[in-house]
Amino acid sequence: MSDDAEVTIRAHWKSFVACGVMALSPFQYGLDFGIIGGFQAMPGFLQIYGHPAPETVLGWNISTTRQQLISSLMTLGAFTTTGLAGIIAIKLGRRVSMWLSCLLCIVANVIMMTTTHIGALYVGRLVIGLANGGLIIFSQLYIQEVSPAKYRALFFNAFQFCVSLGTLIGTIIDWATAKRPDRSAYLIPLSVVFVIPVVLIIGIFFIPESPRWLIERGQSDKGRKSLDWLRPTSVEADQEATDIQRAIELERDTKDGISVLDMFKNPIDRRRTILSICVVSLQNVPGSMFIIPYKAYFLAIAKVSDPFAMSNVLSAIGLLGLIVGASLVVRYGRRRVLLIGGLLGCGTLQLAMAVTYDKHGGTPEAGKAIVALCSVFMFVYVGAIGPYSYLIGGELPSQRLRTYTFGLSSSIGFLLTWCITFTAPYFINPNSLGWGPKYGYIWFPSAMIGALWTFLFLPELKGRTLEEIDEMVFPPPSRS
Repeated sequence: MSDDAEVTIRAHWKSFVACGVMALSPFQYGLDFGIIGGFQAMPGFLQIYGHPAPETVLGWNISTTRQQLISSLMTLGAFTTTGLAGIIAIKLGRRVSMWLSCLLCIVANVIMMTTTHIGALYVGRLVIGLANGGLIIFSQLYIQEVSPAKYRALFFNAFQFCVSLGTLIGTIIDWATAKRPDRSAYLIPLSVVFVIPVVLIIGIFFIPESPRWLIERGQSDKGRKSLDWLRPTSVEADQEATDIQRAIELERDTKDGISVLDMFKNPIDRRRTILSICVVSLQNVPGSMFIIPYKAYFLAIAKVSDPFAMSNVLSAIGLLGLIVGASLVVRYGRRRVLLIGGLLGCGTLQLAMAVTYDKHGGTPEAGKAIVALCSVFMFVYVGAIGPYSYLIGGELPSQRLRTYTFGLSSSIGFLLTWCITFTAPYFINPNSLGWGPKYGYIWFPSAMIGALWTFLFLPELKGRTLEEIDEMVFPPPSRS
């Protein structure tokens, strides 16, 4: 096979299959976001968990506390799982960890479908958060460690595409069932949640374990077999196995054992840990988590006509933004797209929404303007921030600490997401402050601070293998 043929997508089709199976997990995460966000604008759901509110557009409302807990407990569960991800992934491997996450997802969904008690619903939301956190973190670790360097950004675009596609499918299902007058309005969407975990449980049987994890565990032969399956030629598999082994031995020679505290013990690892935490946290600084989980409710409060249909439009526009962003990042790099298109763009749009609602809130013209601005926000956020903050956050840690560092980064990211989803109802719900889109006044300066940090501190890692990144920021002793 020629050198040109070796780098084609066709030559790496097995890597695409393996990463494609794992990319189903963010679909599940997006599906949950899309479905649950719509429940809070469904009369069939609000008749059980809400209260009559004749003065509102829906005729029903839900208490701020219940709204906070239903939306944020999933994120709290994800925070818990990702905080333990380093220990779990190192002990059990990526595939077993994924299986456990799928089983938790099924258990959680059974709880939510069989109860009408708010306490049990809270438990279901927390357990599905534990599952979704595992699905997100373990699948990302697998994709980072299995994908060829040339296609890593492409795989993470596919990862984010699946999140956005899941959200779109969830909102479409909600739209189709929202007008049902009974529990079937939300039970039908919940039944769809079973599909992806079952497919994953079966699909993971047919793909290999992460070769990097196997080699780190001293199972070099199994790691080499895994690479033989994933790479188009034995020469490429041999070279990569050698590079992985060398990187592991280098770090073992310069460090005594591995512990969680190693993330902060020396200046190099500490810097890499801080960079990873900060770049993953950029997911939250534009205030996306007060729009995405509450799309239908947010649009209803803004008096937008047919908020479920408009939620579908926003999700579809996010998918389009992802495709455009993928083409831009190849040309301009991740850092520039994240900075200019993502943080500066999203922050400006939040300010525009806040000003529009503040000056003209409640008018049909303001509703149309807010839909337009939300559409552009989704386009920019999903295309410029969504895939790349997690991608860079997973690339920055050293190989020996990747599971610990990326787990910590993701955990802190989910904690920030929980804080936003928990507090957002207090700002947008008419039962509390009732700001609605004026909440954007808070997120404009937040996005500007994130943009300044990105400009000053974030490096560009495009096109480098994980081992090259190790050498770039963790040089061998002989070079120091």
